[in-house]
Amino acid sequence: MSLLEQAKSWLAQDPDPVTKAQLESLIASGSEVELQKAFEPRITFGTAGLRGELGAGSARMNRVLVAQAARGIADYLLEREDLPSVVIGYDGRINSDIFAHDSAEILAGAGVRVTLFDTYVPTPVLSHSVKFGGFSAGIMVTASHNPPNDNGYKVYLGGDFGGSQIISPIDRDIEAKISVVAETFTFAKLPKSSNFTVGGNDLREGYYASTLKLVDSHTFNNRLKVVYTAMHGVGLDTLNEILRRAEANIPVPVTEQVQPDGNFPTTPFPNPEEPGAMDLAFAKARAVGADLIIATDPDADRLAIGIPSAIGFTRLAGDEVGLILAHEIASRSGAHGVMANSIVSSSCLARVAKAHNLRYQQTLTGFKWIMQVPELLFGYEEALGYAVDPRHTPDKDGISAALMALYIADRLSVQGKTLGAHLADLKVKYDYRPTAQVSVRVESKAAVREILDRLIASPPTSLQGNSIVIEDLSKPTGTLPPTDGLKLHVANGDWVILRPSGTEAKFKAYLETSEDNLEALKLEVQKLLG
Repeated sequence: MSLLEQAKSWLAQDPDPVTKAQLESLIASGSEVELQKAFEPRITFGTAGLRGELGAGSARMNRVLVAQAARGIADYLLEREDLPSVVIGYDGRINSDIFAHDSAEILAGAGVRVTLFDTYVPTPVLSHSVKFGGFSAGIMVTASHNPPNDNGYKVYLGGDFGGSQIISPIDRDIEAKISVVAETFTFAKLPKSSNFTVGGNDLREGYYASTLKLVDSHTFNNRLKVVYTAMHGVGLDTLNEILRRAEANIPVPVTEQVQPDGNFPTTPFPNPEEPGAMDLAFAKARAVGADLIIATDPDADRLAIGIPSAIGFTRLAGDEVGLILAHEIASRSGAHGVMANSIVSSSCLARVAKAHNLRYQQTLTGFKWIMQVPELLFGYEEALGYAVDPRHTPDKDGISAALMALYIADRLSVQGKTLGAHLADLKVKYDYRPTAQVSVRVESKAAVREILDRLIASPPTSLQGNSIVIEDLSKPTGTLPPTDGLKLHVANGDWVILRPSGTEAKFKAYLETSEDNLEALKLEVQKLLG
């Protein structure tokens, strides 16, 4: 089938007037290039589910693509059990509510029991609900911290899988089902039903109860003034309710970013890691004389922390927050289990685990891998993701991590100590070496692959005058599964990992080195990426 024929076939079934008009315009233009962008390559279902730019065609996120995915997931579940159940949540991004409602109708039409949250919800609440509610699976409509015109579709699997995000080969099995649906059904012919439950209060209550146990022996002294930004996302109501029940002060909000808004008008990249994303929070903190800043990303599964510094306020690195939380959890009476982080995160966590007679495990990048670690006590990755309550919420969780960070800061304030001073002590105690990330944003995922292919074909032979040993992560020699990327083991003890982003058109480099060499190594790696 030619591109033009594909476009006309898609147009005939598209129920969305916005994407329908886009496609009509593309067909009328006769532009082969633009049609190709809309249809090739098709967004496939992977371990991150679906994620991509909103728009018409099979290479974009839209109602037709989501409908096909929903039915494919239904068919996968129905093959596994007689009467499966699914809980569906969604965030405040453009079309998240529509994609969620379409999914509920199609899953119900296929014979699946469905609970659809009655309003937007943070990703960790959905993740907790899969396990707490005993669902066969969970679907979260979100693109997390991606640019505004993106959306996505995450899938969690219950039962023996524990409620965490899917991994291979489950993704391939679901994708095979989706492919059959795409060839068999049009959107209109997919069976649909309104026989599903809309609600979620009991699931929210379950999340509140589990999360509050993290601080149930602590009485907040509320000496600190805290500023919070929701990044135009859905974290505000849940965080405030948790803090209210913990009898902690409600933070001062960054009012410009309080309400969920899929256009993200104050930040083009709604990710606390991006330069400038927290500027409004810094300004608010200076204006009110705050002691601390907390920020969650749009679906509230990531946490950023800002502390006072010589330049006003500074955002802590993900590995720094990870160190604070890891020490807290490892130090608690009766702590047992495994501490885990990803290969691109600080080596310091291994030393925290060893100091407290706990086990340590390293995983591939992504919480879907961290959550597969048996007996996980605490897991994190440097990209601001932390699991402080993995036995109840099987994914990263910015809300529970914020609660624990505020509890630590509140306790320290009684001792006359700041979170920054506490972090400085921990860095000495555990021989912390700073980490950093360097990234290059490109036009397409194909361009990301080109960077990796270039590095594989012509790898560096040294860094800063030091010899290196190159490890091809696609051909691992240890216990890790294969993944795209290279790890450079530098003779002086530094390391650099070069890998494509799993969710964005970005190529990333991660590194660990000494404090006095950090900026110099970042510049060297930036040149390497071109």
